[in-house]
Amino acid sequence: MSLPASLMALALALVLAVAADAAAADAVHGQELYESRCGGCHSLDANRVGPAHRGVYGRKAGSAPNFNYSPAVKNSTVVWGERTLDAWLTNPQALIPGQRMNFRVATGEDRADIIAYLRQQSGK
Repeated sequence: MSLPASLMALALALVLAVAADAAAADAVHGQELYESRCGGCHSLDANRVGPAHRGVYGRKAGSAPNFNYSPAVKNSTVVWGERTLDAWLTNPQALIPGQRMNFRVATGEDRADIIAYLRQQSGK
């Protein structure tokens, strides 16, 4: 079964747009943002108010060792990647209702940079 050319073109455009966003993201700026905005509750290597983030990219939500997650996060089926991290940083409650994080990153560029940093620190 083959897809119509218009659907294939749309799919290709979406893939290219996601790749362009990822390529345009600045992990160095993401580190600065992470340290200034996320560092009060998170660390790459230690659980604090929030779970440790090294290796978060590609990991199932609620699965970092030795962190007491909310039941909502622990029972979710979310796997952290570009889209899910962007949705989480945009509005955590909308992605996983009942979670406990009460912080948002307003701009898409800042979210992309933080995600690029987390991806880099996850070796992905």
